[in-house]
Amino acid sequence: MVTGVAGIGKSTVARLLAERLSVPFAEGDDFHSPADIAKMSAGTPLDDADRQPWLESIGRWLHERDAAGTGAVVACSALKRRYRDTLRAACPHAFFLHLTAGRELLADRIGRRTGHFMPTSLLDSQLATLEPLEPDERGAELDATPAADTIVDMAADLLPRQ
Repeated sequence: MVTGVAGIGKSTVARLLAERLSVPFAEGDDFHSPADIAKMSAGTPLDDADRQPWLESIGRWLHERDAAGTGAVVACSALKRRYRDTLRAACPHAFFLHLTAGRELLADRIGRRTGHFMPTSLLDSQLATLEPLEPDERGAELDATPAADTIVDMAADLLPRQ
């Protein structure tokens, strides 16, 4: 699972990593309800109650792939420990690749995106919500400033050791 705040490059890295590993890919944003997308499009951050059904849906998708033995890569913000705990409850073997970058780079990336519902105005709420991976969580943190292919190379090198 590739995690981090908006604009970090989750979707790009996750898609490339899934291709590299020859496993299914899912875009976490596709699991949001229309009401949640409308709320975020209007500049209102989701609260934990909004996020719970979304996380459970992603967790079910991961569980199904795990049960089938295919593995999978999902792009999902998973900003709080409790969100990752929900995902881990559904798929205990989940590995969280947490991407990080500075606010200026993130704001620039979000500002250049087209066709996405997340406005730049929600970046600060995501950064405030973010809880980095804790030592007991299965995963790793990677800097998102290099090219996506470089990040995928680093991520692929991490996975066999876990």
